[in-house]
Amino acid sequence: MFPKILHFAQSIGYKVVLAEYQNYYPDISFVKADNEAIKFAVDFKTTYRNSKKPHLCNGFTLGSHGAYFENRTSTKNIQFPYGSYSGHFCLGIIYDRTDGATIDETKVHRIDELQSIASVVKNFQFFVTEKWKIASDKGGSGNTANIGSINNIADIIAGRGMFSKLGENWFDEYWMNYRKITIQDGRGGTKKIATLREFVAYKNGDISLVVDKRNGEE
Repeated sequence: MFPKILHFAQSIGYKVVLAEYQNYYPDISFVKADNEAIKFAVDFKTTYRNSKKPHLCNGFTLGSHGAYFENRTSTKNIQFPYGSYSGHFCLGIIYDRTDGATIDETKVHRIDELQSIASVVKNFQFFVTEKWKIASDKGGSGNTANIGSINNIADIIAGRGMFSKLGENWFDEYWMNYRKITIQDGRGGTKKIATLREFVAYKNGDISLVVDKRNGEE
């Protein structure tokens, strides 16, 4: 895949810069060959379909909402400062997992048998979209500061995430402030804002523009 990406980038006047370290964001940066101030972030994302609900996938993380996301001039764990990118994109693959019971991973094969080796994945579906368009309002991985994605495959392909009608500025502000704003809980106590609806209401925005996740729909 990478040679094709490199050829594509060169054909439109860009060079490809790989992430300097494994834990850096993004995976690759498209940098304009004749104007390095113009650059785009591209992260590779893979996930698998839910075998019982094939209209859903397992989801994926969309990068950190920590230091470099909050401070757009920071160079911590990022190839170039976040604010220097003109756009942030995901190049993704959604696939089916093959039933592991039918595959013997310990079996030794000859070179001339390569074409007959059963794959552990199948039914690939590719997509490209700006990451804010497929974001959810929940973290993507345990206790780490990662942004989570939506799970409905049709909505991922179409870019119908929870922020898709609100816009990228709402996405940025929400995740910069995720679980940092304290409000009254209506029961005499307080709580941290941890849903997009709560945040939009707090900011006096239009709640009707929040796109709810469609995990129960095909």
